[in-house]
Amino acid sequence: QVQLVESGGGLVQAGGSLRLSCAASGRTFSNYEMGWFRQAPGKEREFVAAISWTGGRTDYAASVKGRFTISRDNAKNTLYLQMNSLKPEDTAVYYCAAHMSYSTMIINWRTSLELWGKGTLVTVSS
Repeated sequence: QVQLVESGGGLVQAGGSLRLSCAASGRTFSNYEMGWFRQAPGKEREFVAAISWTGGRTDYAASVKGRFTISRDNAKNTLYLQMNSLKPEDTAVYYCAAHMSYSTMIINWRTSLELWGKGTLVTVSS
């Protein structure tokens, strides 16, 4: 299995930017479809963005579309999330996840995703 470690979180003012990274180790990173998810205090975890193993397909939650960009570098075994125009409601712990199936990543991830990082906290102040 692949092991995932997120980094890049922190405190930022509204309107600012952050770039999250997810470093993968273990099995071949390029075999996996990848995604970002987040969980705000007192709320359920939610889908943020997904990217296919080739990088050729991406999907975004409506709440972040146009502001966030997911990307990956298979040579560096790293997944990224560029977050621009951040809002206080983006405050959450952000997790990366891996799965062999893209449809699982974007549709039935709640019951089927098992490979998660431990998360990185993003706090956006108003």
